[in-house]
Amino acid sequence: MVPFPQHTFPGSSQVVLLGMGSASDKEVWQRAKDDGYVVVSRDADFQELSLVWGAPPQVIRLRTPNQTRAAVLKLLLDNKDVIHTALETQALASIELIA
Repeated sequence: MVPFPQHTFPGSSQVVLLGMGSASDKEVWQRAKDDGYVVVSRDADFQELSLVWGAPPQVIRLRTPNQTRAAVLKLLLDNKDVIHTALETQALASIELIA
């Protein structure tokens, strides 16, 4: 998906682009925490980690069926104001986007 969300979500990356394609959830969590990333995942594990460990990092859980990258990108872009309000203004540890 990167670089498409860069305009709306500057600094976006992907686990694979960070050389972490085979990393554990805990390793991804720590990298996100260290480098200031927000984790975007369909995996409930990251949302559960946010409940246990709190933020940072913050988590966006996508509650969607398997979708194309274009559909996921559209979901994120369509909800940019919700994401901004929840993560930056309200400082929530995690949010869910449902398609």
